[in-house]
Amino acid sequence: MRSSTTTRSRSRSATLVARLATAAVLAATGGLVATAAPAQAASPYERGPAPTDAILEASRGPFATSSTNVSSLSVSGFGGGVIYYPTSTSEGTFGAVAISPGYTASWSSLSWLGPRIASHGFVVIGIDTITRLDQPASRGRQLLAALDYLTQRSSVRGRIDADRLAVAGHSMGGGGSLEAAASRPSLQAAVPLAPWNLTKNWSNLRVPTLIIGGESDSTAPVATHSEPFYTSIPASAEKAYLELNNAGHFFPNTVNTPTAKQAVAWLKRFVDDDTRYEQFLCPGPGGLAVEEYRTTCPH
Repeated sequence: MRSSTTTRSRSRSATLVARLATAAVLAATGGLVATAAPAQAASPYERGPAPTDAILEASRGPFATSSTNVSSLSVSGFGGGVIYYPTSTSEGTFGAVAISPGYTASWSSLSWLGPRIASHGFVVIGIDTITRLDQPASRGRQLLAALDYLTQRSSVRGRIDADRLAVAGHSMGGGGSLEAAASRPSLQAAVPLAPWNLTKNWSNLRVPTLIIGGESDSTAPVATHSEPFYTSIPASAEKAYLELNNAGHFFPNTVNTPTAKQAVAWLKRFVDDDTRYEQFLCPGPGGLAVEEYRTTCPH
């Protein structure tokens, strides 16, 4: 008993000495003592293995996928399209992304993106628009209609977490994704690709937005589209701007690894709240494919 009591007494004494020492340091430094931050809990929405450059740059991610066509005759508010989704549900439900093509284009012009994004753990609907001449505001409404269909009436609705949704698009579809994000602030992310829109000020946008532009785009020049769009979005919304070296307006119409890598990382970080992907967002991509990259860094 004596040994145990002595041990406890010594332990209390050591603790008291440590506290007094800490108090002395606090007094000397005005209380500015660095303390270790508590370990951050993993997001409950993490899906898939820890990310690497190789995983993000591969033609397919870690999830096997399947697809199903959506007839324009079976929906309202948009022109049908194709749904891509992970075949396994063993990790739970997934976030979802609606993607719009550009002016005069059909979904087939971007179709490589559907399975690529889905294979990282998302349900993706690539839409056709009601007419190929639809303007950005209309495309924005159609993206939202597609998300509503996806989460409420589609055959894969049971695989989707309706609180974790995003939009993307090319050209006028990219402009449409800005419209959709501005009108539905509950969205988790937006990824406009070479976006075109007559509206230049998006200071009302609150959705985390990654804009990817092409340095040599003559249809939606970055100086009058992507850059002012990015600049006008408040930093509090979370934003990034990737400009691809020598890329023209149609860079999203063929397989483009820098675009896919950054888009997936952005969606994983903000739709899945997966902080494992912050390493790809801040400080961000570099190399010969990148002309410029700006970001507020996730905060």
